[in-house]
Amino acid sequence: MAETLNKRLFADANKYLVGGVNSPVRAFKQVGGDPIFIKSGRGSKIYDASGREFIDYCLSWGALILGHSDPEVKAGLKKATERGSSFGAATKLETEFCRLIFSAMPSIEKIRLTNSGTEAVMGAIRLARAFTKKNKIIKFAGSYHGSADYLLDCPGVPKGFTNLTLAAPYNDIKRVKDLVNKNKKDLAAIIVEPVAANMGVVLPEEGFLPELRKLTERNNIVLIFDEVITGFRLSLGGAQNLFHLKPDLTCLGKIIGGGLPCGAFGGRKEIMRLLAPEGNVYQAGTFSGNPLVTSAGLATLKKLRQLNPYQKLAEQTRNLCQGIEILAKNNRVKLKINFIGSMFSIFLADFKKFYHGLLKEGIYLSPSGFEANFLSIKHTAPDREKTLQAVEKTFKIL
Repeated sequence: MAETLNKRLFADANKYLVGGVNSPVRAFKQVGGDPIFIKSGRGSKIYDASGREFIDYCLSWGALILGHSDPEVKAGLKKATERGSSFGAATKLETEFCRLIFSAMPSIEKIRLTNSGTEAVMGAIRLARAFTKKNKIIKFAGSYHGSADYLLDCPGVPKGFTNLTLAAPYNDIKRVKDLVNKNKKDLAAIIVEPVAANMGVVLPEEGFLPELRKLTERNNIVLIFDEVITGFRLSLGGAQNLFHLKPDLTCLGKIIGGGLPCGAFGGRKEIMRLLAPEGNVYQAGTFSGNPLVTSAGLATLKKLRQLNPYQKLAEQTRNLCQGIEILAKNNRVKLKINFIGSMFSIFLADFKKFYHGLLKEGIYLSPSGFEANFLSIKHTAPDREKTLQAVEKTFKIL
């Protein structure tokens, strides 16, 4: 019944949407089968169109650290909606919202709000090029920084767009040094996810990030931390606080929007002041900092500052991941789990079968073996117990 309804909804969506979805990974191409259509969410749970309940570890790709339908976020949105959804003009809420970001991340001295993490990255790279008067950037193979042409390698992207983008293996500081030595005269920035969340929660090896910081300082290169996922996820001050490092520029998204579309980039004053209207580097957005987003973001950041849930979330995530590892060993299933804070990723040979086994048992993971999964403050001990029972049942059919 439920599968039939989802199939019908997907078939209908395919009549109008490319691939039936508005973002590729939602189509379940990585895991096979048809996607489920979500009707509502509350706490740690989501409910599909037929009413089936799932414990959600995707959490809108990490955005919902407070869980679904948080009361404070909803109350903030209700008030904002009553006042008006968008003005295209300055509001007091923007300042209050950004003040909370500043208090958590000392590396940010000035900030610009955007509508997405992609926009934030584009703005940060443009600023880095203007500040250094250089053109090339280094990114890390497998990392995702949004859908700007010069950060993708796919049909439709002219070769000239990517000629200025150099790629190095993540955690390979020797390769980075080689690229810097060969290109430093025209190397504007190094952009890095301090934890490579988009390729399976790959942790930085000891010394990797500090060496990047030293290397960029010595060679007039802007160090950009892409904390769209890790910002306010690993700690109140993100990965940079956890690893005690100060990048030149930081990109944020996901959590800061409280479930609504939001991004931001900020950093050193001398770089940020080049941005219009203070400088001549142009970046704009009709809906940037709109009152709905800033209300939801403000409620989220206030609650995170009040609760400071990070140690508890990390312990819960560790317990869940270690429980899965024990079950894998007992059932002779080879897998690897990467985790840090409230993020984790599971690697095993037959991920598709594993994914659909859990889905059948009411567990919703991110529908790709390379994406991160997350816990929220609403995930409970019974949620984790049910998840482990579902994992064990699925292991027995692998």
